[in-house]
Amino acid sequence: MYIQYTMDQLCLPMDLEEDIPENHLVRVVNAAVNRLDDTIFDAAFPGGGRDSYHPKMLTKVIIYAYTQRIYSSRQIAKAVRENIPFMWLAGRQRPDFRTLNRFRSQRMKDVLEMVFTAVLQFLADEKYISFEHYFVDGTKIEANANRYTFVWGKAVSKHKAKLQEKVHALFADIEAAEKQEEQEHRGQDLSELGESAEIDSEKLEQMTQSLESQLLKKPKNKPLKKAVRRLRKDLFPRLLKYEQYQNLLGDRNSFSKTDPDATFMRMKEDHMRNGQLKPGYNVQIGTENQFILAYSLHQRPTDTRCLQPHLEKVRQILGRLPRAVIADAGYGSEENYAYLENEHVKAVVKYGSYHKEKSKAWKENIGKIENWTYDEAVDTWTCPAGQTLHFRKESKETLESGYEIRKRHYRSQSCVGCPLKERCTKAEGNREVVVSLERLRYQKQARAILQSEEGFTLAVRRMTEPESVFGQLKNNRGFRRFLLRGMEKVTLEVGWLSLAHNLLKQAANDQKRRAAILQ
Repeated sequence: MYIQYTMDQLCLPMDLEEDIPENHLVRVVNAAVNRLDDTIFDAAFPGGGRDSYHPKMLTKVIIYAYTQRIYSSRQIAKAVRENIPFMWLAGRQRPDFRTLNRFRSQRMKDVLEMVFTAVLQFLADEKYISFEHYFVDGTKIEANANRYTFVWGKAVSKHKAKLQEKVHALFADIEAAEKQEEQEHRGQDLSELGESAEIDSEKLEQMTQSLESQLLKKPKNKPLKKAVRRLRKDLFPRLLKYEQYQNLLGDRNSFSKTDPDATFMRMKEDHMRNGQLKPGYNVQIGTENQFILAYSLHQRPTDTRCLQPHLEKVRQILGRLPRAVIADAGYGSEENYAYLENEHVKAVVKYGSYHKEKSKAWKENIGKIENWTYDEAVDTWTCPAGQTLHFRKESKETLESGYEIRKRHYRSQSCVGCPLKERCTKAEGNREVVVSLERLRYQKQARAILQSEEGFTLAVRRMTEPESVFGQLKNNRGFRRFLLRGMEKVTLEVGWLSLAHNLLKQAANDQKRRAAILQ
């Protein structure tokens, strides 16, 4: 009546591989990691001490875990004990969660990039990718940090300035109380140190020590005693704290106290719809055929300033830059166009007003300089009313990165009585425009590329390249918040995610190829 059932009898075969289907994803992961040269892992294991788990085994387990939406080291260790594909990959060994976490976040910090590059080379050898077209985009992922322990750069500067005023006032009071023109601090008086000069923590420490030495000679001087106590208990610790905050901030406007490398950014996942800022990182990736070719992590919320450092990381990973870079308008700055031109990379990159220029309202807006006529021979602009704007002067604007924008100023001779004046500008007097001719040149080149057949095809394809990959990472595999903290560890996390994604994509492509052959 029933099939014989017993739990006390040994069953054959005992090989776990028999229970894994031939085309299972775990076999793709196993084959890819087995192809890696063992010497890649030498940097992670210098030797000495007791024998370690084999790095290939740990690499397979972690990559496969990331493909299965398992990111916690404890959950991975549990899967190694209970899940057949994990048990097969681990050879029935059972590394604990500490070993797994230490391996992925510490030992592999100098190795993971080489593993990623080697797997990319395997994909290139098998014609999955060609490194010709590079589709770049960014997304923000929340950091593993408290959302309410924030430090704002403007607030730090404001509080530090007020603290400086208190320090100056304190030393001025001491000077008045002491009624001395000369104070004993390396031959300088306190007013010279305290009125106009910026006082840092090192200088304040020296000045406090000087006051303490004076207090030893005059132990009954109550104003001096009170000043020294205030410096030691209040002003000096606060100044030290503000300096530490400014060092952590760098050129950022904020950071999180629980993960100082994270910057507060506006996320798309804003369920309260109140524009709340959250600590996070800007993840930049480049794709081809929806395979991730390179990745980088940034503390800037905007994509514009991330392109150059990201492409330098691409050069480091791939050994060269791709033939063409395809990106959206968030990357279309004059500085980025100049960089791509200098590197001889084809820029299929939109600029901010690319789509607006096609609208009827834009074309009929006579105030837009793009609708005017420029005479390069005599360096003049002619507005729709026929007025000629002559060159007056040139100014320069230097960006934070050091890039210099040269702006040319033009002014009309007379706009009096012009029937188009109200539609042209609201400013009084003659019309004046400030323009970067380089920016206009780069926009003209970008427009020609984007309107060509190849450029249009690549621009349309971009919509299904990095965007689809981000959809896979954040929606299908549920990775919306980092588990680790700090720039170095979070970068490793992105590396593991990218490896897992590429092998998942390879398995999906292999399945399509087999289905096409069977048809």
